[in-house]
Order: sequence, then structure tokens, then C-alpha cells
Amino acid sequence: MSAREYDVIVIGAGPVGENVADRAVQRGLSAVIVEAELVGGECSYWACMPSKALLRSGAALRAAQAVDGAKQAVTGDLDVAAVLRRRDSMTHDWNDSSQVEWLQGAGIDLVRGYGALTGEKTVRVTADDGTTTDLVARHAVAVCTGSAALLPDIPGLAEVEPWTSREATSAQKIPASLAILGGGVVGAEMATAYASLGSAVTLVARSGLLANNEPFAGELVAASLSDLGATVKTGVDAVSARRTDAGLVAIELSNGTTVEAEEVLVATGRIPRTGGLGLETVGLEPDSWLDVDDTLLVRGTDWLYAVGDVNHRALLTHQGKYQARAAGDVIAARAQGTPVDDAPWGAHVATADHDAVPQVTFTDPEVASVGFTAASAEKAGRRIRVLDYDLSWIAGASEQSDSYKGQARAIVDEDRGTIIGATFVGPDVAELVHSATIAIVGEVPLTRLWHAVPSYPTVSEVWLRLLETYGRPTP
Repeated sequence: MSAREYDVIVIGAGPVGENVADRAVQRGLSAVIVEAELVGGECSYWACMPSKALLRSGAALRAAQAVDGAKQAVTGDLDVAAVLRRRDSMTHDWNDSSQVEWLQGAGIDLVRGYGALTGEKTVRVTADDGTTTDLVARHAVAVCTGSAALLPDIPGLAEVEPWTSREATSAQKIPASLAILGGGVVGAEMATAYASLGSAVTLVARSGLLANNEPFAGELVAASLSDLGATVKTGVDAVSARRTDAGLVAIELSNGTTVEAEEVLVATGRIPRTGGLGLETVGLEPDSWLDVDDTLLVRGTDWLYAVGDVNHRALLTHQGKYQARAAGDVIAARAQGTPVDDAPWGAHVATADHDAVPQVTFTDPEVASVGFTAASAEKAGRRIRVLDYDLSWIAGASEQSDSYKGQARAIVDEDRGTIIGATFVGPDVAELVHSATIAIVGEVPLTRLWHAVPSYPTVSEVWLRLLETYGRPTP
């Protein structure tokens, strides 16, 4: 049977793969997506959407409890069953029919099964029943297979069948106790969610909580977790794991103590989903992250693209979709012989991946950040000034909560007079980060930012306070 030909083959039908294919089709190319699981990918079913659904109910309850007049109306605890039902509705009960309909409406073909390269611009798809479909790309293959949870090499850990983020976000029952290994975004968010849902949580974070953020972020989140009844252990490692006679998981720590819990969640990092992808058939290292240039083209090739987590540039859904728009557009431009705009901040590059990546950690308080931290800016050799402001001093914060706790920091590049990083920690600060992102990407001078007047009384008034802390530059 002859192979099916398309202009572009996309392996992986998550948000990243969908956007690569959609942009290519909008620009006149034909595209097919290969998917072994659910169309919509990790974010829709096991990450962004279900995790935020698990977190939101607890955050809403605590927000009401923090305002006099509203707290008197709160008469009970969270309805755990209702929280789980709402989570299930967010994932469409792990049914991807609506996503498949979207592909059809967008003019993108779908082939179900595991896709693997068999050579340059060729992909073989193996379905669950063993049948195969051969695909040939006229112009490009885009690998959008994402990443998976890293299982650390801890004796006994694999044998206790630990949870990863997938099990944590799709659980149909809340365990009485949960041990979490890892203090990054997944560990911190799931600790918040499960403590809110009544689980006795112990979080083990060797390098501290949210170590890649400004130090005050981890400190404020750790304090909040403690208020929720969770235990946070930092500076210690898990050295072994086993199941007890009672069926609990026992985690031995490097300080000689042991943590026991009904389940253990491993949240210690990610690995690329490139195993079995056939990379060796095109001279690349199996099971590796794929190194790309700013147009998302795998270095050393003129046809293979790697977009999203799999290239290890910025492991975030929104950054993957941003990369996908650039990749789909540049694939079409190269296929049609039109000019490629690959200069920094051009139409066909993902320049923001380097120093302008926004992220929100949906703990309580939320952590919203973009660009450099003080430590990373100094490491990069920037001459900076750090601006700090207590968010509880903002009028809008006192209106929002009777016990608002939060902190803001902006990093100023003194040589250029622009902001290159910002971090906000506090209730509902997620919506603040885009203003900082615009200031950073637009390289807006501080002299001009003085004329961006924040509305009163809102938490965004922190922008004025940060500028006042810096002092108005003189012409």
C-alpha cells in the first residue's frame, strides 16, 4: 500500500501540535497529526486544566473566608465529590471527541497510533491493533510529543507504584495522606490542592520550595502550606521507599527520619518523550531533548522541527503554543519560498523563550513571574537594581482581603532603563503578570512607564509604587 503524502506531518496532538498544524493549514499547506493518546494532550487531560480545577475551589473558599461579611456566609468545608466532578467536566471525562471535531473543522487529518521516524521526512504510525500507516512529508515533520515525569533512581520507589502528575490530577479518590517528592511547580500546586481537599500532605523539597523563583515566593507559599496543615521538609533527600504491612508507602529520608503516606507523588522533573520516536534513523540520539534554533528547526536538519517541551527551551503550554505559531508559519514560508523573518522578535522565531517567559504557579498565594530573577540577572552579568514592594500596602489589596499577604519585585536593567524581570506573590496576582510581560517584551523605558497610570483602587497600583521606589528619572 502506498504511503500517504502531506506537506507537514505533526507527531503529537497536544495544544502545540494542534497549533503547528493549524498555522500551516491556514497558510495553504496540507497537514496530518499523529496521536497515540487523546487529542488535546497533556495540558487538557492531565496537567493545566485538571490541576487548576482541583485548586480553584479551595482558593475561592479561602478568598471568601478572608473578607468580613462573606466569611459569615461560609458554613461548611469543600464538597470534595463536587470538586472532582468539576475537574472531570474540565477534562470532558477524558473524552477527546470535541477536539477531534475541531481538527476536522480546521482541515487537519488525524491518524491514531504511535508515530516513529523511519528516515528523512517519513513516519510510520502503529495503531493499537498493530496495523501500520506510512506517511511522507513533502516539506517538514514537527515533533510535538512533549515531556513525561522523571522517576528518580531511589531504591524501591518504582516498586511502590508512585503517582506522577497524571495520577495526581486524575485521581477519583483523595488519599488520607500524601507524600510529595519535589518542591517545584507540580509539587507545590498539588500540595496546595490535596491539603485543601483534606489530605495530610508532607512535601519533601531537597532544594527548597519553588527554588527557581525569587526566595520570597517559596517562603510565602511554604507558610501558606503550613497554615493548610501540610508539612514541608527542605534540605533533605528521599533515599529509599517501601510498602509497609499496612499498605502505606514509607519514604526514608537522608536525615534518618521516615515519612509514611497512603500515596506518594513524584514531582522531581521531566524527561523528553522521544523514546521509540526513531531519532536514530535520522542520526539523532534516542531519548534525548531535541536542540533547535529560534525557528524551532532541529540543528543539522532542514526538515525536522521540535516544538514545545520536547526541545527543553521552556516547558510551559503557553510557550509551546507560541513556538508552534512561529514553527507553523516558518514551515509554510520555507515551503512556499517566501521571505523568512528570523531576526530577533521576527515573525518566524521564538525570541521570548530566552529572557521573557511568563509563568504562574497556582498555589495559594499565587506566584506570577516573568523574565529574570535578581539571581539570574546577576549571573547573566546585568547591572541591575532590585525594586521591592509589600503588596499588602496597596489600597486594592486591602479591599480584596482583610488579611492580604503578598510581595512584588521588579528587576531594572540600569544600563538600558528598562524592566527585565518581575515577580508577584499574593492572592489573584496571576492577572498582573501580563502587564509585566508587555513591559519587558516591548522594552518600555521607565520614563514612559510613568505615563501608564494604574486604576485605583486595584492591586495593579503596585506598578506606581515600584516606580516611586525607583525614583522618577530626570530627562
